[in-house]
Amino acid sequence: MTDRLKDLADAGVSIWLDDLSRQRLTSGSLASLIHDQHVSGVTTNPTIFAKAISDKNAYAEQVATLAAENISTDEAIRAITTDDVRDAADLFKPVYDDTDGVDGRVSIEVEPGFARDTEKTIAQAKELWETVGRENVFVKIPATKEGIPAITETLAAGISVNVTLIFSLDRYKAVADAFLTGLEKAIDNGHDVTKLASVSSFFVSRVDTEIDKRLDALGTDEAEALKGKAAIANARLAFEAYEEIFSSDRWRELETAGAKPQRPLWASTGVKDPAYKSTLYVEELVTAGVVNTMPEATMKAFAEEGEVRGDTVRADYDADRKVIADLEQLGISYDEVVQVLEDEGVSKFDVSWTELQDTVTAALKAAAK
Repeated sequence: MTDRLKDLADAGVSIWLDDLSRQRLTSGSLASLIHDQHVSGVTTNPTIFAKAISDKNAYAEQVATLAAENISTDEAIRAITTDDVRDAADLFKPVYDDTDGVDGRVSIEVEPGFARDTEKTIAQAKELWETVGRENVFVKIPATKEGIPAITETLAAGISVNVTLIFSLDRYKAVADAFLTGLEKAIDNGHDVTKLASVSSFFVSRVDTEIDKRLDALGTDEAEALKGKAAIANARLAFEAYEEIFSSDRWRELETAGAKPQRPLWASTGVKDPAYKSTLYVEELVTAGVVNTMPEATMKAFAEEGEVRGDTVRADYDADRKVIADLEQLGISYDEVVQVLEDEGVSKFDVSWTELQDTVTAALKAAAK
């Protein structure tokens, strides 16, 4: 039987699960994915935690303890989520050690309400890092304009960062620059950069969702021919920028000091359109040195029917540029689309955070009766 996920890992793609819950930790599900499905990391976000904590049975004992302590909803959320992340980090520690800190990472995100506030983001990043207390943790910071300086200062403090919600090429380049500046400051501050790491989470499927909607509205043959192409082209062009940035003299100097590159991470890789193959955003973005963080359904689909056809990223950057240019010719503004997606991304996480607060508030009240 073909081990397709092993083939993917052997091609240089780190397979991370886009999910975490207490049930996954206590049931052995996550341990099994590490052992049997080549999973080498985990990402979380407010949506994932809102869903996880809705499973009242898994968290009942801790919620009862927290209710007895009469702590606030936000304090309870912090306790619950950092406990899960800490336990997951411990589970992944052997992977972290075996890969010299490249994989075995678990991410926890700053509150989405801070996405437009640089100083609060920096403060909470430091707080999360200290609370979890594991060096194989990433603090997730959104790539908003306000998030860019926060990325630099968090890295400068010796904290590893997962930069999330990247949609545009210009913003990706700003993120990479923030990473390099952060490493330079970390060295000046006396931190060991061999322990520092970062990934840049470039969102994929949402790009097609937004652009395909606009192509459908045009209803022409030219528009139809471009459906399902923008997201992959966009991600590949981000990798082209990555290759350029991480072959520069500036990077070579940091590399000599022991720094690891900020790896591209393909996020939002579950297809939203059922007309597309469920493994589309995995198969078409295979290259060495990247992460693909997948929902379990996408991971299972790849295990059953995925194909590794060699490097599918570096093939033809000019063709990828033409996809974006053709969209512009049809009146679909790339800059407008990526701004809409960033704004929606922040808003969606805000909604999920509110749902999480409501869920935890109700659980605390029920436990206190």
